[in-house]
Amino acid sequence: MPPRFIRKKTVALGAAVLVCVLAIMLWRDPMLPVRVSFAVQGWWIGLSEKRVTVDDHRWAYDEREAKQANAATVVMVHGFTGSKENWYPLAERLGGHFRLVIPDLPGWGESQRIAGADYGFDAQAGRLAKFLQAIRRDGSPIVLLGHSMGGGIVAITAADHPELVARVGLMDAAGVRFRDNVFGAEVLAGKNPFAVSDAASLQRYLDTVFHDRAVQPAIPWPASRAVIAWRIGQAPFEQQVLDRIGRSEERFLPGQAAAAIRQPALLLWCRQDRVIDHSAMALYAAQMPQALQVSLDGCGHMSIIERPDDVAAAVALLIKRGVPR
Repeated sequence: MPPRFIRKKTVALGAAVLVCVLAIMLWRDPMLPVRVSFAVQGWWIGLSEKRVTVDDHRWAYDEREAKQANAATVVMVHGFTGSKENWYPLAERLGGHFRLVIPDLPGWGESQRIAGADYGFDAQAGRLAKFLQAIRRDGSPIVLLGHSMGGGIVAITAADHPELVARVGLMDAAGVRFRDNVFGAEVLAGKNPFAVSDAASLQRYLDTVFHDRAVQPAIPWPASRAVIAWRIGQAPFEQQVLDRIGRSEERFLPGQAAAAIRQPALLLWCRQDRVIDHSAMALYAAQMPQALQVSLDGCGHMSIIERPDDVAAAVALLIKRGVPR
């Protein structure tokens, strides 16, 4: 048998084996392509994956060191149905200037979820405070940023633990009684406006949180199929959390707690936010008169993805100057 034929046969066999291996991996873990994509993005930005156990939960978080050892530590807290990867566009723009710590909240993403545990505003704020204690460093003040549900959690944490939080930023934050909209009405009716069960509802979800379709993340098949299946599996947990933060007695707790925030602060909203209406910013501002207020046009609920340059500029201003009360 000619050597050339043997080589071709070997290459073909190797390719067939590789295809089989990939098929088995995808069968076992359909979300693998999505996770690989996120891992590549994180590596490109310079983030390192970290794990830490605080009390009864294991936290997954990404970290990037600053060029200067005493630079501020910027901690970014994601929102409902979100994950640490939502912050990657902002992390790319802040990287190097500050130490970045971007966690998955307990119950979400790669962090641990415990059956029957409370993942509402107050319980998560308590966990976040202990996480900050675990990752903080002497000489590196903590700048705590929160988006959506994460903004409500951050507001409570900053109010209850001023010794941990030097500056606070709330982006499109939940936790106040904003002007009525479709999203709020569905939550009060016991529905999950973010629920995904098929391709149409996945697109509806994206259209709800993003104002501009051009910046929506591309989710081609078969990744879209995996995402839909994953979200279907998450539905009971999502409803449990949404009932807690959107319909229970603690749904407005963040706005009430915000009156105790004395640190320099940032409030940032997009005018076309269809989830947490832009009117929420004025309600938070009434409790936090020291806050720098930034309104952005042409973007929706995901300001941190749709307008990362503007968000980065606002955060940098908060860190460098602050706004005294």
